[in-house]
Amino acid sequence: MTQYDLTKTAGAVLAALLVIVGMKTFIEIRMSSHGHGKAVLGYALPDPSATGGAAKAAAAPAAAAFSVAQVAEALPKANADNGKDLFKKCATCHTVDKGGKTLSGPNLFGLVGRPKGSVAGFGYSEAIKGKGGAWTYEDLAQFVHNPKGFAPGNKMSFAGLPAVGDVADLLAYLRTLADSPAPLPGK
Repeated sequence: MTQYDLTKTAGAVLAALLVIVGMKTFIEIRMSSHGHGKAVLGYALPDPSATGGAAKAAAAPAAAAFSVAQVAEALPKANADNGKDLFKKCATCHTVDKGGKTLSGPNLFGLVGRPKGSVAGFGYSEAIKGKGGAWTYEDLAQFVHNPKGFAPGNKMSFAGLPAVGDVADLLAYLRTLADSPAPLPGK
């Protein structure tokens, strides 16, 4: 047997294996739920009632509902430096420099008191454009807490800040981003 015959034989064996493995893989993909939306990602968590967790869950106090009034009360004492740290999450999409460019979100300099959906060159969603009026502390508190709840259909992917103190701190920081800060609510 020559080198040429050995090469042909090895090529034929490898080609046969490729066909067999390829057909097996193709059949498995077609017969499984790949690409049909039936696959379930992740895993199911254990049922707390089966482990006695239901009693613990019932004993825990219910989470307090978000209150814009609580944010308004906390705002005069809010920590703008903490708000600046919280804003780091926002900095990937928003700039805060006066005259700064828009990224995937509009520039936020002078936001409080500015008409909603008014930064030139940014493509706002109809949900934000339809809100009308200027950004008040109350509107911003609701929006920062739950963007999709405040303006269903808006483009912002941020889920929101659940804590009243964090919302107040972020609003205190946003208040500093203006030539003349907007007066606090009730002042």
